[in-house]
Amino acid sequence: MSTQLYKYDKPFELESGAVLPGLELGYHTYGTLNAGKDNVVWVCHAFTANSDVLDWWKGLFGMGYYFNPEDHYIVCVNMLGSAYGSSGPLSIDPATGQPYYLTFPQITTRDMVKSQQLMAKAIGIDSIQTLIGGSLGGQQASEWAIMEPGFIKNLILIASNAKHSPWGIAFNESQRLAIAADPTFEQGMPDGGSKGLKAARAMALLSYRGYKTYGISQHEDNEDVVDNYKAASYQNYQGDKLVKRFNAYSYWYLTKSMDSHNVGRNRETIEKALSAITARTLVVAIDSDLLFPVEEQKYLAKNIPGAIYAEFDSYYGHDGFLIETEALTNIITAFFNTAINGHTAQIHQTA
Repeated sequence: MSTQLYKYDKPFELESGAVLPGLELGYHTYGTLNAGKDNVVWVCHAFTANSDVLDWWKGLFGMGYYFNPEDHYIVCVNMLGSAYGSSGPLSIDPATGQPYYLTFPQITTRDMVKSQQLMAKAIGIDSIQTLIGGSLGGQQASEWAIMEPGFIKNLILIASNAKHSPWGIAFNESQRLAIAADPTFEQGMPDGGSKGLKAARAMALLSYRGYKTYGISQHEDNEDVVDNYKAASYQNYQGDKLVKRFNAYSYWYLTKSMDSHNVGRNRETIEKALSAITARTLVVAIDSDLLFPVEEQKYLAKNIPGAIYAEFDSYYGHDGFLIETEALTNIITAFFNTAINGHTAQIHQTA
């Protein structure tokens, strides 16, 4: 299914006060909105993903899986600032007739949600039955549940947090330093910063996976090797792979959006902000997650009224939310069973 395009032709004010003259969002829908309009599953995607959720979250979304187009009307929007059809740094600035590049205004997770709220209403959605997101997608989902609590019935936050940590910001800044070290990044061309982007992606992988992951997947069978290690080849391969499908400018801006995530900003405290969530909430953590450690999910669950906390074992680290779809399916099934039966509980799943 090809990407659809939503256009908003009025000025769009960002949290910073800067104004975009208009807005475009790439998105995908699957299934049919039922007569009661109560079968909407809205996905907020993570960092460098796109709106084709059936492609990148197979095993959880798609025919025969838990969230399937036969039963659900599935919507996923390419987040503002990203590289797959939505307004971002490679969009044309009407004031100059050239891409924005580094003159694109800074965006936050709240700006991302605000743009999706506009689109939801434009396509006739009156409420969201289930809002789900992992990582940066979970940051957007928590913001939406605070900004428009009555609109969200069920909320699923996976490997995410209420405020981005100094640890996470340090990882992102290190990646931006790598991009900025590439002299082509400042030269105003679509593929500017590509070498820096490759290095940034290699850095990011160290936070997405972990010691055990590399120890198993990149183990050397030949103990006599002294160069060209599997782990080194893997870093290069993954860096090149991202460069082919993404751009350094969107990467730069999205890391800054992630850094800005703080549900308590201008809302007195984080705890008070989270207490405004009325959706039935499931918070899922991964025991081996280095980037969003389990204590961040426990904090969310503690401060969101009635939230259910779940945790699963995985040697994949943060990336486990994209890979361990069977464990996630079991957890989500249990969550909806407990919600139906009116119970609260903690759920633990061994992958």
